[in-house]
Amino acid sequence: MDQSGLVERARGGDHDAFTELVRGAATRLDRAARLILRDPELARDAVQEALIRAWRDLPGLRDPARFDAWLHRLTVNACLDLARRRRRRVIEVELDPIDGPAVSDVSGALADREVVDAAMRRLDERGRAIVVLHYFLGMPLTDVAVTLGIPIGTVKSRLHRALGEMRVSVETAPSTTSQIPGGQVA
Repeated sequence: MDQSGLVERARGGDHDAFTELVRGAATRLDRAARLILRDPELARDAVQEALIRAWRDLPGLRDPARFDAWLHRLTVNACLDLARRRRRRVIEVELDPIDGPAVSDVSGALADREVVDAAMRRLDERGRAIVVLHYFLGMPLTDVAVTLGIPIGTVKSRLHRALGEMRVSVETAPSTTSQIPGGQVA
């Protein structure tokens, strides 16, 4: 059955149809929430909150074809709500590649991952959400704007600001290579 049919059945109270709808999206939602919140436990809480909101608010969804974008928006909003409530909590991140290319140099990949992680950690939640949706989930900026419920110009300016902050962070990060005796780079 197609997504629109599942949405209509779920609107009528069919728990199995709702389960089928979110089964495919749960992993993507969790990855996005982890990247935004940088904490696996908070990410699970945010996804759970988004799914509860989705079940509760499903009858108000106007366009069943936009279910995935709507679900992403609920997840991002749940992440931002949780982040506001827990501003002072120490954050951690587990970056899992999202269909990334195979890397033969594991140490170089880990060093790059740490640099990106450090740069992402310095962003505020709003900027991090836009970077995650656009670069990690591959959403076009127009879809990011719809998902977050903000104008496209705001998305572009926040993305520009976030990328600038990340660029400064990467440029000021200590080098991951070290000199060994004899002048060779380790």
